[in-house]
Amino acid sequence: MKMLDLYPAGTRLELGSVTFTAEDIIRFAEKFDPQPFHVDAEAAKAYVFGALCASGWHTCANWMKSFIGFIGREIERLDAEGMEPPRIGPSPGFAELQWLKPVYVGDTITYFMTPLESRTVQGRNRYILNSALSEGVNQHGETVLRFKSNLIEFFPDEEQAQ
Repeated sequence: MKMLDLYPAGTRLELGSVTFTAEDIIRFAEKFDPQPFHVDAEAAKAYVFGALCASGWHTCANWMKSFIGFIGREIERLDAEGMEPPRIGPSPGFAELQWLKPVYVGDTITYFMTPLESRTVQGRNRYILNSALSEGVNQHGETVLRFKSNLIEFFPDEEQAQ
């Protein structure tokens, strides 16, 4: 089964939710984005955000974690139903990344992906390129993260041989 057969274009898929704690925000930022407003709650008060907030890269990493969890659950569900799940591969990239609102301590972000279109890519190995709108929405219904993502999908074995 192909991804767009399973999730038609325009279907908004809820991938999962993550609540951001001060400890997680600081731990991520200390390793990957050690700016004062991500690592020091007191210092963060003097910056434009006014309080400790998550790195945008942290919000993106949690989108990816939620996507991988969603796909894993869907593969298990489809296998249990006797259906062949899509053969998802890597992403060749994304575009138009926007961090629209800060993510503060205690915010719960729910992540979504809305498939937009797919096309067959010819080359040494033929594959499907799926594009989607990817988002994170806080508990107040405000979009905090948005980007266009691309995802490679391999054809089922019988189609690849054609």
